[in-house]
Amino acid sequence: MVSNQTASTMDIETVPSEAKILPPKPEFEPLKPHEMSEGQVQFRKVNVPPHRYTPLKKAWMDIYTPIYEQMKIDLRMNLKGRRVELKTRSDTPDISNLQKCADFVHAFMLGFEVIDAIALLRLDELYIESFEIKDVKTLRGDHLSRAIGRLSGKGGKTKFAIENASKTRIVIADTKIHILGSFANIKIARDSLCSLILGSPAGKVYSKLRAVTARLAERF
Repeated sequence: MVSNQTASTMDIETVPSEAKILPPKPEFEPLKPHEMSEGQVQFRKVNVPPHRYTPLKKAWMDIYTPIYEQMKIDLRMNLKGRRVELKTRSDTPDISNLQKCADFVHAFMLGFEVIDAIALLRLDELYIESFEIKDVKTLRGDHLSRAIGRLSGKGGKTKFAIENASKTRIVIADTKIHILGSFANIKIARDSLCSLILGSPAGKVYSKLRAVTARLAERF
């Protein structure tokens, strides 16, 4: 029995062959942004609504400077077409900068302040979510006016409270609502705003916000 086992092991043993010499790995330089798109210039266009034309004129240099100097993206205002046009340059460090800049300009057009919208250039995990009051509940006339009043509160107190608690920025433009923030924070703000639209008193929403933010603080 033992002799059979040794015989089988002897059969399995093989003489190690000489190590094969592999050719050296090719080394390629990283592609430049304009080479990724086969040398083609990438464009983005953002329309300017009529009510944001004057604010855009006033804040033009605040928008232009970070886009041109930091993100290395060309930017111009098309006066005839009333839109902001962006395009990549040969020295643009990352092709994704173009979309970030387009999101930044779009956020300003929605009504966000430049100092808030510029976070879209610096952070990756930021989004903008938009919805209308009628998506939550169909309201007309005075009922709609009262719902908008509940969302903002006296002197904007309710809106500021939701912004500070959920670490988001909110724009209430007539019946449209835009929220800027991270995915989880947008959900907290949206839930609070929906409760107000459905008729919850501000005090109840505040207490629920306090509970949610306390839970989030414990988690992190």
